[in-house]
Amino acid sequence: MSTLVLLVVLLLVLVVLLVGAGIAYLVHRHPPLGVPVTAAAAVLTVLVAVVALIATR
Repeated sequence: MSTLVLLVVLLLVLVVLLVGAGIAYLVHRHPPLGVPVTAAAAVLTVLVAVVALIATR
């Protein structure tokens, strides 16, 4: 695997962690947003899984 691919994967991991922390903070501060944010997190999880499958090819 090239260095560029490893850097892109690292960047994706950092972005996903940052978005996850933001979602957790948003739900903690505004509990009524829990259901829509959970749905968005589920979509984000599927997106990460698809990107991981593409990256491993």
